[in-house]
Amino acid sequence: MALSRVCWVRAALWSSAVAPGPFVAWRLQLGRSGPAWGAPGSSKLHLSPKADVKSLISYVMTKTRAINGTYHRFLGRHFPRFYALYTVFMKGIQMLWADAKKARRIKTNMWKHNIKFHQLSYREMEHLRQFRRDITKCLFIGIVSIPPFANYLVFLLMYLFPRQLLVKHFWTPKQQIDFLDIYHALRKQSHSEIMSYLERVIPFVSEEKFRGHLTNLCTKMQSGTHPAVQDILALRECFSHHPLCLNQLQALQMKALSRAMLLTPYLPSPLLRWRLKTHTTVIHQLDRALAKLGIGQLTAQEVKSACYLRGLNSTHIAEDRCRTWLGEWLQISCSIREPELSLLLHNVVLLSTNYLVTRR
Repeated sequence: MALSRVCWVRAALWSSAVAPGPFVAWRLQLGRSGPAWGAPGSSKLHLSPKADVKSLISYVMTKTRAINGTYHRFLGRHFPRFYALYTVFMKGIQMLWADAKKARRIKTNMWKHNIKFHQLSYREMEHLRQFRRDITKCLFIGIVSIPPFANYLVFLLMYLFPRQLLVKHFWTPKQQIDFLDIYHALRKQSHSEIMSYLERVIPFVSEEKFRGHLTNLCTKMQSGTHPAVQDILALRECFSHHPLCLNQLQALQMKALSRAMLLTPYLPSPLLRWRLKTHTTVIHQLDRALAKLGIGQLTAQEVKSACYLRGLNSTHIAEDRCRTWLGEWLQISCSIREPELSLLLHNVVLLSTNYLVTRR
């Protein structure tokens, strides 16, 4: 009897596990998800993986900006001089990076449309020219910082020699004025040497009329008179033949002209001649593009930069006088041909030496 009861209980439990009753089935139905019951409540509490990532990135960026702001306030309060240099350095990196992206866009457009350098607009040509010079100057810093722990030495060198090692992006406003004055004083030292060379080669000029024009020009320059555009253009053919042709210049004259153009003179004569010709050709192409654009389309800063590139210390000259001088330069540059580029090279000295300067 007891054994039969045990068997009956086991059978009842087994049947209930296999075939649940109405109550058990109703309890199980509550846990199911279906259209009758709607979406489960837990789905309202959890976001998608993409939303989680965006939320995390936003949180990290917010915290980073807060920490960065606190760090800047700490530096400005306790180390004001260092903070000023730090701010200039960070802005310089941003400007240099922006220049790099713009130069890349210009080069990409040139490659896609098969455009040559001289076919670009003036501002694009000038941007590429300046960016190449800046990157060349930064190349030394990049090489020095390659060895391990050399970055500390690089920071020290940049702090001690900002003019020699850094480009203008990393100069303070006062340093920009002071350094441009220093560079102009260095190139002005070569003016007398260049004029002396012109006087010495007068007897070797083939035609008598050119000898007379060159003599008169040198006399005016020595007396402190600013030469007229026609006085310089009268010597175009003279600078396309021996001894003033670019291919016939002596080594000492090329070194002096390199200093006047802010190029290194410490190169062999063939490299000096090639670099002077390349640099002068680029300026000649810039002049043609600028004449097409018009000086009136340039901003005040662009006018001063264009004058400084061509030999005039425009830092302390009024804008209207800079535009007048640049107009004279373009009149000469657009009137000469490629064989006469030596005249454009010497024009850096002829047109800027006696131009009236208004100091602050």
